[in-house]
Amino acid sequence: MNTEPSSTTLLDALLDAVVDAIFVADVQGLVIRTNKAARDLFGYDTDDLVGASLDLLIPDSGSIRHKDAIGRYLKTGQARIIGIGRDVDGLRKDGSTFPLHLSVGHARVDGNDLFVGVMHDLTRRKAAERALEQSQRMEALGELTGGVAHDFNNLLTVITGNLELLERSLATEPQRELMHDALEAAELGAALTTKLLALARRSVLSPCLLDPISTVTSAVSLLQRTLGPHIRVASGHDGTVWPIRADPTQLQTALINLAVNAQDAMPEGGTLTVSITNVVIDDSYLAQEIDVSQGEYVRISVTDSGIGMAEDIRRRAFEPFFTTKSLGKGTGLGLSMVYGFVRQSGGHATIYSEPGLGSTISLYFPATTDAAVAGAARPEYAAEVANTGAGQMILVVEDDEAVRRLSVNRIEALGYRTLSAGNADEALTVLADNPDIHAMFADIVMPGMMNGFSLAERVRSERPDIAILLTSGFAADLDTRGAEEFTLLQKPYRQAELATRLRILLSRRRG
Repeated sequence: MNTEPSSTTLLDALLDAVVDAIFVADVQGLVIRTNKAARDLFGYDTDDLVGASLDLLIPDSGSIRHKDAIGRYLKTGQARIIGIGRDVDGLRKDGSTFPLHLSVGHARVDGNDLFVGVMHDLTRRKAAERALEQSQRMEALGELTGGVAHDFNNLLTVITGNLELLERSLATEPQRELMHDALEAAELGAALTTKLLALARRSVLSPCLLDPISTVTSAVSLLQRTLGPHIRVASGHDGTVWPIRADPTQLQTALINLAVNAQDAMPEGGTLTVSITNVVIDDSYLAQEIDVSQGEYVRISVTDSGIGMAEDIRRRAFEPFFTTKSLGKGTGLGLSMVYGFVRQSGGHATIYSEPGLGSTISLYFPATTDAAVAGAARPEYAAEVANTGAGQMILVVEDDEAVRRLSVNRIEALGYRTLSAGNADEALTVLADNPDIHAMFADIVMPGMMNGFSLAERVRSERPDIAILLTSGFAADLDTRGAEEFTLLQKPYRQAELATRLRILLSRRRG
């Protein structure tokens, strides 16, 4: 009996084993064969692609037609992509575009010309490049401003010293008033250079072993007395926060800076929440938080319920001298000072914001490894999370297409099946069409009339059999009533956390 696999079966297996998208097309630019990675990347089924034009996969098929390009190549032999490769944009079925690298090969099979395209998704690489560019820009600005601050300090030392010596010889009150104004201006200049040195990571820090809870509690107590009466201050922690090594004065100053910025973002009043928790940064975390070393950290997050930031503003928020305030209302050094202090302390800072809903700025400090400290016990995390699902169907609701795709992949890796939706209305349609859905994993912040909490309440009312897990990039609960009723998972989260929450919720559902 012949057990050799057919050439077609073997080819399909080889193509599906490749992680990059592969398309095989004829001289008309029509798709003959694809692999699983290609269908997953572009969001099409096999039937949608086979026989369709490759023009379906590019954003502007009017300017680039594959049939014309292939014909020109066969006629002239001039290759623009074939055998060379280049970066282009891809177009998914849902209309979203993304960067990819395209390599094309040409072969003659049984007298027919065939073209094989290999497409590598560059989304993560481009995100990493942008993060690296921002980090390098911050480094360069820090070096520049640090050098200026150092020289300026020397000038101020001479100016202040001579003014104080001259002050002794002044005889009249008007002269002393002028001298007093000059000295005050010199002191303001010295305060400015202190900020510049902080963002350049050249501050003279006095780090010590400290309990983040007590340090933050002291800062929150001060904030409750100093912020305006229209600002409500809240704080929270899990009670098992690891110790860190940092300058307590600078840490409190950083929190005050963040609180003042948050107050400015809430002109009509609102809630400021400071939260502390332990985080373990591993490979899955690194996929979302670029430029962070692996290890154990204490995360201190400051969340406001203010106006939020647009994407272009969020990307530049840590840059020195960048401010959205009117002239004379701000120097643009507050956030950059915080960023410089955290980086100098060996940590990292991130911003999560949604226009109209507020912002969360998180400071990550390395947890101490001092053996003399009997801090909170460190949990053991497995290198890989074993499958916890048994094929249950989970609906993923997330408006960000890249995050939705990542969430689907992570949940399927745990052994579950998935359906997905981009907003609450789509989710309700999917739920109506699929009575076998066991759980819903939804982002809280979504476009449209219903956010994640509203959707969860609707689903709980109409489908009480469905387990509900909500997630958000905000450190503070966006709705206290919702926080009491539903389980919340803060972004970014570890795969183990996701697995545990889903397992518990589904077991409760079965019970």
